[in-house]
Amino acid sequence: MTRSAKRTERRILEAAYELFYRTGFSRVSVDAIAAGAHVTKRTLYHHFTSKDELLARALALQHDFALERIEAWSSELEGDLGAVIDRLFADLARWARKPRWGAAGFTRLVMELADLPGHPARAVARRHKGAVAAVLTRLLAERGATCPAERAEELMLLLEGAMALCLIRGDTSPIATAAAAAKRLVGA
Repeated sequence: MTRSAKRTERRILEAAYELFYRTGFSRVSVDAIAAGAHVTKRTLYHHFTSKDELLARALALQHDFALERIEAWSSELEGDLGAVIDRLFADLARWARKPRWGAAGFTRLVMELADLPGHPARAVARRHKGAVAAVLTRLLAERGATCPAERAEELMLLLEGAMALCLIRGDTSPIATAAAAAKRLVGA
């Protein structure tokens, strides 16, 4: 693939992810994605065989980007378990207060695909959430948590649940409740 073709493909993937995240998979047309990427529909289909493939590839690209950010975030953490939990949930609250925040894109898109268990995007989302859990497991193990993999899974549930309730309620108060529960879980 030529450099120009790779740039075009990347532009399509970025436009698609932005539209999928903001609007939802089913409400975004291929025409809108092509327009957002400044390509023709024919060019889009030259690079991707279907909208389903495009979603899976856009999520895979986002996974790489998000995991880099999560790894960078985790590498600068200092302190004991309590400090890590405080920072994790404080950062979530800060993110949730941003305009047009829509929670975790992987979660939202997979929920939209709940009736399609074999959809390729769901495999990417599972891989992403597993990678996030692995980072949390490592952080917890480094700080002496008992059963770090189990605690990481519980933290994932608290994080995902807090995001869902923030969307439902329209405020960030569930994050403080989840943070307090997380501190009790890890004994901080």
